[in-house]
Amino acid sequence: MVLKRIFRTVIMGPPGSGKGTVSGRIVKRFGLTHLSSGDLLRANIKAKTELGLLMKSCIDQGQLVPDDIISRLILTEMRSIEQSSWLLDGYPRTLAQAETLDGVCSVDRVINLDIPFQTIKQRLTSRWLHLPSGRVYNIDFNPPKISGLDDVTGEPLIQRDDDRPETITRRLKSYENQTQPVLEYYRSKGMLETFSGTETNKIWPHIQAFLSETLFSQNENVVGKA
Repeated sequence: MVLKRIFRTVIMGPPGSGKGTVSGRIVKRFGLTHLSSGDLLRANIKAKTELGLLMKSCIDQGQLVPDDIISRLILTEMRSIEQSSWLLDGYPRTLAQAETLDGVCSVDRVINLDIPFQTIKQRLTSRWLHLPSGRVYNIDFNPPKISGLDDVTGEPLIQRDDDRPETITRRLKSYENQTQPVLEYYRSKGMLETFSGTETNKIWPHIQAFLSETLFSQNENVVGKA
């Protein structure tokens, strides 16, 4: 689909909700630029940039990265794609971050993945990670081609310490407490679209149909004004 105007969307969902898989499909189907806070964080830490060192210091001390640092990271990157349609993944996570983003640019839609916590717990305990790239596999529905090895590099996969059941429960509760105000913020603006279910492959057709309809409508409006 060729977009006639810039379209900006945010995807939200708890850890293990399938954001990475859905984001990849949105980018491939609709040609949006994918902006992932996790990817940016890892890249800046690896490159030892000023922001990367600040974030690593917070993480090493077991602290949450402050809103202003995360916002600086994201907004700096956004300047390079300000004339592009994009999908923002992993940001904003707090109300302060949402308000900061709103003060810089307008978001057209927010996609929220509503997955039962019990489903997520099952997914995450089956999850394996290629640490250098951030690629995620799940032995139940997205296994690597060769067990225990990354599809691209052939390097060993690891299971994160925080994918243990008790840790997952804490992470999900923290996400819920932190992001509920963000969801309410976007809901009050009429921008929030929630997709519920337990399987990414069953949720995806609804997301694709929604985005197709939304983008087609916007394209028609632009053509009509031309």
